[in-house]
Amino acid sequence: MLAERVKTLAPSSTLAVQAKAKALRAQGIDVISFGAGEPDFDTPERIKAAAVEAMRRGQTKYTEVAGIPELRRAVCAKFKRDNGLEYEPADVLVACGAKHVLFNMVVAVLDPGDEVLIPSPYWVSYPEQARLVGGVPVEVATSERTGFDLDPERLSAAVTPRTKVIVLNSPNNPTGAVFSAEALRAVARLAVERDLLVVSDECYEALTFEGRHVSIASLGPEIRARTLVINTCSKAYAMTGWRIGYAAGPRELIRAMTDVQSQVTSNASSVAQWAAVEALAGSQDEVGRMTAEFDRRRHRIVNGLNALPGVSCVKPKGAFYAFANVSALFGRSWESAETPVRLRGSLDVAAFLLAEARVAVVPGLDFGADTHVRLSYATSDALIGEGLARMGAAIRKLR
Repeated sequence: MLAERVKTLAPSSTLAVQAKAKALRAQGIDVISFGAGEPDFDTPERIKAAAVEAMRRGQTKYTEVAGIPELRRAVCAKFKRDNGLEYEPADVLVACGAKHVLFNMVVAVLDPGDEVLIPSPYWVSYPEQARLVGGVPVEVATSERTGFDLDPERLSAAVTPRTKVIVLNSPNNPTGAVFSAEALRAVARLAVERDLLVVSDECYEALTFEGRHVSIASLGPEIRARTLVINTCSKAYAMTGWRIGYAAGPRELIRAMTDVQSQVTSNASSVAQWAAVEALAGSQDEVGRMTAEFDRRRHRIVNGLNALPGVSCVKPKGAFYAFANVSALFGRSWESAETPVRLRGSLDVAAFLLAEARVAVVPGLDFGADTHVRLSYATSDALIGEGLARMGAAIRKLR
């Protein structure tokens, strides 16, 4: 009954961890979850008020597939203000979240057998979306020693005649890496020389703690002409449930992606689009306050992880994730309900922490790094402290 393409499709591991934690809480079990990839802040009141006003004005009908003109103009203004990028509304597509933008892209760009270079560790959906349309994801490793910065030499070596796209994600999920301007310039030269499309996922742009965010599209007209820049309202404005993502790039590509969207979802929610206008065009004060709070938590959770026996963590420069190396725990064992279990990978470590510490983390296996687990620090100080304490107590019981 099912198509072959979905028989090997992996579900989102991050959403699976969230669902498992919620299910345990529903049973009355006290679980601390570090799985959520969303801010724990509420959407700012000014944005919610804009949505209410839009409903009162009757802005509840279908809109243009690519998004209301007001929002596309706001997106253009945001790119000019924050990134020094000049776009026109016809160069912009608004979709039901950045994940939807990415899927529009793979449908519009990839033919079966086309290769997509994906620096690893990577967000779980990049390879799965490519596979869904017959594309071939090619993982290109980065090094923990460099803070998971891009490795242009490895990317260059991975290019073949079938390579069509390079996917970049900075600040990065899951590592929190912020790619250096030097590495981005090298990748820009590679893309121009080899005629490749660059897809730059900049959803965590606002959460850059060290240095200034650099969009690869801002490094010159040649790379801008072959870059699709993707962003979202979800992270910077705590609007994950509103489902508004957007992209700007070559007009021919934007037109093709819009045609794909017209046959799949039509427009993003009209009311959410009006809320996004206010998010992008209004005061950005809340963004700064939220970023400062995440920065403070970043130091706390990384210091706490590095104090745990058998755990180490490179300090992330952006996003709200700590990517902890737990490989020193491999080979140790713990007493489960039935029989001793030896930890052999990130799946085992995540299962151990959930069972023994009642702490939910995301195994690194699905991010392309089985030696690590991902923890989101988009949660309260109290829960970070208690979660770390539980992890430490459980780890110390390992044999």
